[in-house]
Amino acid sequence: MAAANGRRPVPDGPGAASLAWSGVSDKGSYYKLFFGYVLAMFATGVATVALAFKAFDLAGDDSGAVLGTALSIKMAAYVVAAPVSVALTDRLPRKALLIALDLIRAASLGLLPFVSGVAAIYALVFVFALASATFTLVYLSVVPYLLGDQTDYARSLARSRIASELDGAVSPMLAGGLLLVVSVTGVFAIATIAFVVSAMLVAAARLPRHLTASGDGLWSKVFRGPRLFLAVPEFRGVIALDMVVALATAMVVVNTVVIIQGDLDRGAHAVGVAFLAFGVGAVLGAAAMPRVLPRISARRVMLGGAVLMVGALAAGAVLRSYPSLLAMWGLIGLGTALTLTPANYLIRRIAPPDLLQTLFAAQFSIANVCLLLAYPLAGLAGADLGMPAAFAIMAGGTALFTLAAARLWPRDTLA
Repeated sequence: MAAANGRRPVPDGPGAASLAWSGVSDKGSYYKLFFGYVLAMFATGVATVALAFKAFDLAGDDSGAVLGTALSIKMAAYVVAAPVSVALTDRLPRKALLIALDLIRAASLGLLPFVSGVAAIYALVFVFALASATFTLVYLSVVPYLLGDQTDYARSLARSRIASELDGAVSPMLAGGLLLVVSVTGVFAIATIAFVVSAMLVAAARLPRHLTASGDGLWSKVFRGPRLFLAVPEFRGVIALDMVVALATAMVVVNTVVIIQGDLDRGAHAVGVAFLAFGVGAVLGAAAMPRVLPRISARRVMLGGAVLMVGALAAGAVLRSYPSLLAMWGLIGLGTALTLTPANYLIRRIAPPDLLQTLFAAQFSIANVCLLLAYPLAGLAGADLGMPAAFAIMAGGTALFTLAAARLWPRDTLA
């Protein structure tokens, strides 16, 4: 039976309708929380660059292996530890929790300049990543309670996506500029201060003290999100689309340098422009969401983005010029935004309040698992079979998962 708001109720939930659109938004509190989130995001990007220098100081020629391991630990924390931590803390006051997570991140970065062993770096990176993943998940679960208007919420998703794209381009520039005037230790100190300021912004916002929580046990909470994703047709479609995005993104992230500097024999500037083309496409797609989502179903938007990525990757198997690569990367960026951005909007519309954080956590972890699978596939395909074959394989994979999403996600859904 359909829920009162016209949405299919989530199985295994309490049977309540999804969080209603009240039409009332606490924009002041939202903006304080959002700016704290963005500030922390840029601080993380700057600290990641500084971490590369710290790894070189400790390991010299082996610094690449150290940094790679550290980033793998970060991804593992995002995939595995974040849902567990959310399950452990889903009854804590959200404001106090967010402030504590910012301060934990500040302490982790503050200690990094003073460690002298690789194992200590790994431990601090894990703590930092665990706190960052949990902060993101709690942030996602709080925003729907602050923005009760559909357009306001769609705009918040667009802002978050645009900030994420800008972070990838701006954070390295910020770090480079800072390193011209301060030491690596100074960069860590500035990033630490940024997290303290983020905590102050969170403290100034009015947030719900407690969100609705279930009384399930720990392990039930940990596995509940993925189980619900598999139970709901719309969310099964989202899982398939997460894999589409992962395959396309992996092709860009892993093989851009190889294609441009190896196959096309161009320099680092050309690489930067290619990543910029991808970012511009993603920003344009995210910016369109506030107008698109209230008018067009999430299914049509997300499947349309997936088709764009399939077409761009298929073109890569036969096109070999730099201008064509820029066009393909721009289309892939646009496709990722159209496919990823509405996912949280969809959860907000379908899930009852007590399952919001559980399902946000599940989507967050599933998307990162897909990336962990896609990155090595893109690298091995390009290295062992050549770029035309790699493009063909990734295009075939994205096409397969796009078809799967279309089959798994019924046409008659209102979402």
